[in-house]
Amino acid sequence: MTTKRPSMRTAWRLLAFLRPFTPQIIVTVLLGGVMVAANMLLLSMASYLIAGAAIVTMIVLLSIPITIVRLMGLVRAAARYGERLLSHNVTFRLLAHIRVTVYRRLAPLAPARLFQLRSGDLLARLVSDVDELQNLYLRVVAPVLVAALVTVITCWLLAIFNTVLALAALFFLLITGLGLPLLALRLTRGLGREQLALRGRVNMHIVESLQGMSDLLAYGQAARRRAQLASWEQRLDRLQRRLALAGGLQEGLQELLTGLAVWSILLLAIPLAATRQINSIYLGFLAMLVLAAFEAITPLAQSFGQLGHSLAAGERLFSIIDTAPAVSDPEQPAPIPATRSLALTFEDVTFRYEEEGRQVTLANISFHVPAGGRVAIVGPSGAGKSTLLRLVMRFWDPQEGHILLAGQDIRSFALADLRSLMGVVTQDTYLFNDTIRGNLRLAAPSATEGQLWRVLELAQLDDFVRQLPAGLDTWVGEQGLKLSGGERQRLAIARALLKDAPLLLLDEVTANLDRLTEQALFEALDRLMQGRTTLLVTHRLLHMEQMDEILVVDGGRIVERGRHEQLLAQGGLYRRLWEVQNALLPVA
Repeated sequence: MTTKRPSMRTAWRLLAFLRPFTPQIIVTVLLGGVMVAANMLLLSMASYLIAGAAIVTMIVLLSIPITIVRLMGLVRAAARYGERLLSHNVTFRLLAHIRVTVYRRLAPLAPARLFQLRSGDLLARLVSDVDELQNLYLRVVAPVLVAALVTVITCWLLAIFNTVLALAALFFLLITGLGLPLLALRLTRGLGREQLALRGRVNMHIVESLQGMSDLLAYGQAARRRAQLASWEQRLDRLQRRLALAGGLQEGLQELLTGLAVWSILLLAIPLAATRQINSIYLGFLAMLVLAAFEAITPLAQSFGQLGHSLAAGERLFSIIDTAPAVSDPEQPAPIPATRSLALTFEDVTFRYEEEGRQVTLANISFHVPAGGRVAIVGPSGAGKSTLLRLVMRFWDPQEGHILLAGQDIRSFALADLRSLMGVVTQDTYLFNDTIRGNLRLAAPSATEGQLWRVLELAQLDDFVRQLPAGLDTWVGEQGLKLSGGERQRLAIARALLKDAPLLLLDEVTANLDRLTEQALFEALDRLMQGRTTLLVTHRLLHMEQMDEILVVDGGRIVERGRHEQLLAQGGLYRRLWEVQNALLPVA
């Protein structure tokens, strides 16, 4: 019982996506009903014509049936074209609506709620699972509604001749339309969900293998990953064979029941014709009428099969949609400060990534960055330096304490307003597979050509871009792989300059660069920091004399603070880090 309730709830929630398209769905179902009804009349009236031609002496007496046959041929084709056109239009709009809804709910979850999901699995949910829901309307909702409409029409037409014929047809239509799909569902119970989960695992494995291909080849593990993928593909193949066997059994039983239905109608109608309760000329009409009605019933087998896949895909998507964001906008956001002089203050901030966990990442952090001031945060790896910046950007909220911007708690601002005040440059700033122009305009979509060249000049990247054949229209490749590390960082600095935000957050921006590139890059950074409140996270103790204050963080706590000369004179952790970096410690 507990396994059915979530599926029913999921089904109703999925059907709610169809609500904006109700008028189009009604028209589509009517067109589908007209298509099947036209086919029923076409076959039955053709049978009537064949029988009538044997006994009618004048062909003019068959002019009305002949006209109906011709007309139904045209109506059937027109209704089928209209139904296909409108149903696919609704489906594509439905998928767009679902994708927008999922993305709208997904964006606030980043990064706090998404870092637990693997990228391949997330990709499978956003692509494969959403695509799976196209079957919700095309192969589930519309066929069921059309089948119901055709069943009513068929039974009504047969009841005109005899009630027993209508009841017999209803019996076979219900057995074929409901009994067989329920049998198939029982035979394939859980296979749809297992298939989707396995597909997601395969997609995740492929994405990670492609992303880490160079390391796999370097360590000789490509064959092992390939073998793992092959084993999952074999499991997927076995699942698909079981589904195919169930589908084949269902189709065979469908054909059997269709034939039995036609023969049953004939066996019931022949005695009625013998006793002249109905005219014998209608025997072929009745048989073809029932046979054509099964055209609307046959798709129900696929409908029930697709229903399990759609419900499984829906549950996977709703698991994302229903996730509460780690941070959210206040009910009544405060207006952002009108001044560009923004002071940043931490007051007794304590934070842990696991809300119920005991491991504290930051403990009792307090410091103040005056408006336009520069504060560097240094310390060993894993000390919690980057976490401080994530808290300022409200990717997470601290469990204790407050972070103030211009004297106001940052939780009082709308997230979009707060982040509009920040320019961020990180060690791994993401560059999209777009042009240099496109990546720059991420910060300011309406920036002019002159503004783009101005920030490139300040970032010392203008000469490089001018030498490129396509200039600003040069594609940088996926994650900027066509650029060197220093060029990617300069482009990130140029983007931050273009945004012209009063608060600047820099996270290990010179890491993994050689000394010459680092020196040139820091000159660009110095221009970027001019007049901006700056928080610099780094493990490279270069140009620290330009900082107004240096915070030394270790184990999630501030263990030392002061200016460069003061910290060197204290002879503590900062002094040891500085000596190691400058190779002044004796080698043991």
